Amino acid sequence: MKTIRSHTACADAYPADMADGVGSPARRAFLRRSGQLALTGTALPFALNLAAIGEAAAFNADDYKALVCVFLYGGNDYANTVVTYDDPSYAAYAQIRGSIALPKASLASTLLSPSTPLPNGRQYALHPAMGGLAGLFHGGKAAVQLNVGPLVVPLTRAQYAGSDRKTYPVPPKLFSHNDQQSVWQSSSPEGSTVGWGGRIGDLALGSNGNALFTCVSVTGNAVFLSGQQALQYQVSTGGAVAINSVRSNVYGSAAVKNAMATLVQQPRSNLLESEYGKVTARSIAAEQQVSGALGSGAPSTAFTAGNPLADQLKMVARMIAARGALGAKRQVFFVSLGGFDLHDNLIAQHPTVLGRVSDAMTSFYNATVELGVADKVTAFTASDFGRTLASNGDGSDHGWGSHHLVVGGAVKGRAFYGTAPAVSVGNTGAAQDQGHVGQGRLLPTTSVDQYAATLARWFGVSNTELNGILPNLQHFGAAAGRPDYPTDLGFMG
Repeated sequence: MKTIRSHTACADAYPADMADGVGSPARRAFLRRSGQLALTGTALPFALNLAAIGEAAAFNADDYKALVCVFLYGGNDYANTVVTYDDPSYAAYAQIRGSIALPKASLASTLLSPSTPLPNGRQYALHPAMGGLAGLFHGGKAAVQLNVGPLVVPLTRAQYAGSDRKTYPVPPKLFSHNDQQSVWQSSSPEGSTVGWGGRIGDLALGSNGNALFTCVSVTGNAVFLSGQQALQYQVSTGGAVAINSVRSNVYGSAAVKNAMATLVQQPRSNLLESEYGKVTARSIAAEQQVSGALGSGAPSTAFTAGNPLADQLKMVARMIAARGALGAKRQVFFVSLGGFDLHDNLIAQHPTVLGRVSDAMTSFYNATVELGVADKVTAFTASDFGRTLASNGDGSDHGWGSHHLVVGGAVKGRAFYGTAPAVSVGNTGAAQDQGHVGQGRLLPTTSVDQYAATLARWFGVSNTELNGILPNLQHFGAAAGRPDYPTDLGFMG
């Protein structure tokens, strides 16, 4: 029987889906590593006990590391986030954007000065509301990945525009919010059940004392954290989610509370009822463990009040502070912020959401410094898609590639990675248009799989396990004959 999926279910009761076969990351790792276990005489018990497959598959983790995905829902406008600044590029940007272009004078305080200048004199600034992240960039703790987005294979504009979809497939359902959110998080459109954060979690389960706390969301359900064995544990910004009738007196009566606790956890003869009872019991135990762990040792770093992303990242910092009590060595977190679908009111509303991102991520980095784990925690941004460079009058429309930020003590910061795109709407067929697919929509020159592989490798995933986590990665890198699309982008130390 397949284990029922629930954010409260513990990941220690698999069994692993044998239908996944050797294609499962955990299954492949188990088969490869079980030979090592034979040296200690434990291969047969591990082979017979499929419930322990996650333990056998885990990579060795003798330290702590965490990945934190900061998802910007709605499709962030790349051109007013990482803003082209050198005179020729800015002039083209201002002409194309018109009334939604940011004044160049407003960008001077957030002009980014990389350790190694970009080719051809290109320069960028962050949005004026992102002073905190600009400071982290100049302190060597943040980097910018240019023009990243979903790709199945490397593509030129001609290949994208052509009809040979067998040789040159494009990501499914481009420019659709729900589908591209899912493609970014899982490599598949809406309806996908397994994300690359969860697949990384599959390999990390055995590193943690309680596997349930491997993949943690502070923003509700997200396919990014769903693995083949790993289940996402959800917390609120206030802490663990409790079953109120079990935790507190009902109608003022402790007797009713105790009766409810017994009722929802007692053994059942019906298979589904029994499984539900086990899930509920694990939920209650997990809530008690998390609540106890969060009770002390929280960082004192200030987070801006009224900022929903800051509230989420503050809880992530508290969970990291409690890593010892939770038995966690490897964790993947997911937080998010909405408000980026700005077809209208871009100039009025974009500063607010970008300011929240900058303030929250800056405070979170400072909290990791306080906790002594700044080089063990890496936060990175993601979004549905970028947007058009061309204005629609008061905002921008759905696009493809975008620029993203990576923050942490292990990041090789004060640098840009990837290729700076030409400032163009991509409609004339001229050389500068080749990196666009109309209206200034960026054709990605870096795939999400390359971006994710760079983060996963730092986290502890081996090269041989990456293709099982990122299904399109096999089409990139030197092994695929595309060294111009490396599987390690170089932004992690």
